[in-house]
Order: sequence, then C-alpha cells, then structure tokens
Amino acid sequence: MVALVTPMQVDGSVDYQSLANLVEFHIENNTSAIVSMGTTGESATLNMDEHCEVIARTVEMASGRIPVIAGTGANSTWEAIELTRCAQQGGADACLLVTPYYNKPTQQGLYLHHKKIAETVDIPQILYNVPGRTACDMLPGTVKRLSEIDNIIGIKDATGDLNRLAETLRLLAGAEFYQYSGDDATGTEFMLCGGHGVISVTSNVAPKAMAAMCEAALAGNRELAESLNQPLTGLHAKLFLEANPIPVKWALYEMKLIPPGIRLPLTVLAEEYRQPLRESMQQAGVLTK
Repeated sequence: MVALVTPMQVDGSVDYQSLANLVEFHIENNTSAIVSMGTTGESATLNMDEHCEVIARTVEMASGRIPVIAGTGANSTWEAIELTRCAQQGGADACLLVTPYYNKPTQQGLYLHHKKIAETVDIPQILYNVPGRTACDMLPGTVKRLSEIDNIIGIKDATGDLNRLAETLRLLAGAEFYQYSGDDATGTEFMLCGGHGVISVTSNVAPKAMAAMCEAALAGNRELAESLNQPLTGLHAKLFLEANPIPVKWALYEMKLIPPGIRLPLTVLAEEYRQPLRESMQQAGVLTK
C-alpha cells in the first residue's frame, strides 16, 4: 500500500491533475491500496477543507478500482472525529489514525481516544503508531484492548522493531487483526515474520517492484522476497535523508510525475542529497543513468 504524496504546484496549491495521474500510475503498477492524507501526504499543512477534498477527489479518481484509506488522525479527539467523518462521507474504504502527537497521552488516554472515534464514526479504522514523529508510543497491551472494538481492524507499526511485531502477534493470537509495517527498511522481514503488508513511502517511487516483493514475502518465499528487496534497499534509506516527504517528492519530480511544490515548513530537498537519491533510484531501476 502506498502512503501517497499530495502533488503541489510551486505556490503550494494542490495539483489535482498530477494526483489523478498518480492514482493511475499506482493502479497500473499493482499497488494494493492508496493511503491518502497521511504523513507523506503532508496532512499537517493542509487545512480541514483541503484535507477532506483531497480524500474525496482521490476516491473519485480511484473509482472503485483500488481501495482508498484516509489519514484522519489528530492530536484532538474531536478533530480526528470530524476528519474521520468527512472521510467516510467522501467514500473512503477505511481510515488510518495516527496516535495523538505532541500532547503525550497516557495508554489509557490512547485507548479512550481511539475508542471514542471508533464508536462515533462507523468506518473500519487502522491504528498508526510512529513514536519517532509523535513522541507517543502505543504499547502492545493497548493495541490488544483496541483490537476488541469491532471496527478497529489493524495497526500500522512504524517502530521498525520486529520484536514489537512478535509481541503483538502473541497477544492477539487467533484474532482477525491486520498488522502492517510502516517502515520500508524492515518491511520485508516484517511480512516474513507474520505481518500482513506494508504502508510504504518507497512504493511512491517503485510501486511495481514493491508489489512483487510484498507478494513474495506474504507467500513466505524468503529467498525471492529478499532478492526483490535488495535493489530497493537504497531507496528505503535515501528516501529519509531529510524528513519525509521531502526526498520522495523530489524523487517523483525527478521522474517527471509531479511538480516540485511542497509546503512550508518543509522545503525542497537540499542539493547535497540529490545525487545519493538519484543513485538509489537508478539502483532500483526507476531512473535511467
């Protein structure tokens, strides 16, 4: 699944034609689902009306050919409810809700936050734990409690900690609950160890290769999955030379798929990182030398 960028013109306005082109690009290249308005989609710098419009337009562009999961998390429970509601009204298939950032809720606070959203808006919901960005870590015991709520169906785990996956799988043994990696660098091993997929930044740039690797990993074919992942390892690393989505938007611009626009406080990729990123794109076969 791709954590999709939001294409922008140089002035920061959303480029809906480029967004439509990206949707087609992913459908043609075997991506399983689109995650709209997550971290990679610059959700933090779009206002609520823009946020809702991008989701609704993405759903319209997908036209039922690929599922659309909407990022609707916030550090205010009430704002998250409003975003989740608008995503449901816009036709999203599910929502992805990051843990509240900055205000550092307790585990009980996390439980009550997600419980309130799930009970208020009847749409499938995926938890999203990325403590490196939020300063908030949802522990496996809290995940287990939340998994018992009917419309909380899974988690995106971006800790990069495979021991965390093992612990959560143990706690949720027998439960129908999806566990997705949010860390491209460990995504292959995550799936080989029992995870159900990856919500990927790398997939923006190399969707067909990522789809093939995921298929092999989910089938338990370690040798094939690792060989397919090897050319992508440079991208997994170099797409984080600066804060996401700075490098991935520059890579897509280099591929002539989107304009160079990005919103402050994010900036265009620094010059010194461009050649290393180009080299990783060449290694992955998405950019000619």
